Amino acid sequence: MNWKKLGRWLLFPHPAVLLLICALAAALLVYSFIACSQTHPLSLAAYTLSAYALVLVCLRVPNIVRLVQRFLQENKYYLLYQGDVRLRVNLSLYCAFLFNAAYALFQLCLGLWHRSAFFYATAGYYLLLALMRLALVRHTRSHAPGEDAPREWRKYRLCGVCLLLMNLALMIFILYFVFRIRTFLHHEITTIAMAVYTFPSLTLAILNVIRYRKYESPAYSAAKAISLVSATVSMLTLENAMLTAFGQESSETFRQIILGATGAVVILIVQIIAICMIVKGNRMLRNADAQA
Repeated sequence: MNWKKLGRWLLFPHPAVLLLICALAAALLVYSFIACSQTHPLSLAAYTLSAYALVLVCLRVPNIVRLVQRFLQENKYYLLYQGDVRLRVNLSLYCAFLFNAAYALFQLCLGLWHRSAFFYATAGYYLLLALMRLALVRHTRSHAPGEDAPREWRKYRLCGVCLLLMNLALMIFILYFVFRIRTFLHHEITTIAMAVYTFPSLTLAILNVIRYRKYESPAYSAAKAISLVSATVSMLTLENAMLTAFGQESSETFRQIILGATGAVVILIVQIIAICMIVKGNRMLRNADAQA
């Protein structure tokens, strides 16, 4: 028997076979989480097949990266997107505005249905995000960075004021989380998916705040500051979900201390960002008036 050929076939199967293995592993894993215990033979088989599929995917990562890089280098739309900073900012603001507005409307409907202050606060939070992004994109779509500096600084200052108002909604979130006024039970898979989204979002938001400073655009800086605040609040939501899904053995006092401390830090971060934006906006507007 050709062991080398067999090993290569097991570790580097045909792409169609790899997709079939990954799909089967995902289906078995979901079914085992829903219908089987952790020691059920089907669950053990699902874990084994999932580990095997993960190894196969990791071995293909270099080829996948090269394939994606080659595709992006030859795609004219990606090259246009990558080379136009203004297009990137406008597109991200438009997409975020549409999502925030739709989710605010959804939370408002839940609030009317359940008559709960939590859903009203959530609707207000996402509405403020949507309004800030709408105000910024109305400027960036018609003005280049620095083209109308006073108006841009006023938008920047307005976003700071909205962030201060947002703290009211955040306080309601924290009260509901800490005192379990309304508890949301998250499945382990949902919580893991939230973590997979939240941690990269926070990392990217921090990098973008630093990266976009070189453009010296108040509108761009405000857009990235809003993304940073949104990612920070998502960390608070993730922590509550993780304590609900994985922290059943933790005491109630421990859960309240952790959520309360994290909530206080989040509110402090939002307040610092908001105050800095307001103070800087006022200072730059005064300088512009003095020069005029």
